[in-house]
Amino acid sequence: MSCVDLHLILRDDQGRVLLGERKNTGFMDGAFHFIAGHLEEGEAASRGVIREALEEAGVVPEDLKLVHVMHHYTNSGRIALFYEATRWNGEITNREEDKCAGWQWFAPDALPEMIPYAVEALEHINKGLFESERGWERR
Repeated sequence: MSCVDLHLILRDDQGRVLLGERKNTGFMDGAFHFIAGHLEEGEAASRGVIREALEEAGVVPEDLKLVHVMHHYTNSGRIALFYEATRWNGEITNREEDKCAGWQWFAPDALPEMIPYAVEALEHINKGLFESERGWERR
């Protein structure tokens, strides 16, 4: 059985991506990551992404689009759904200060240290690849 992870890639009008610096999570603290969380029981994936965006950054994406699906093994089997939006309602704010040191915009060619599977997913998205797998060969 695989856990379902939800990710939201917000891009501004300059093409930069929004990333938050992880803290107190126990997994790659200090690295940057997209708005992300887990799908809850009985929740549609798109609704889960909207919930996570509101909980973590205080925004509601308007033009949500599923752009990549990754089945990966990182400590356990996971299915990661990557959504993207370029428009949203609300002001980006850090609403989970216990888990996030803050949100920053980064150009795609000047990304900070990120969680490796997220870097791979972003590379696939930029190439127009809709699905990928990673980490299973090490099992």
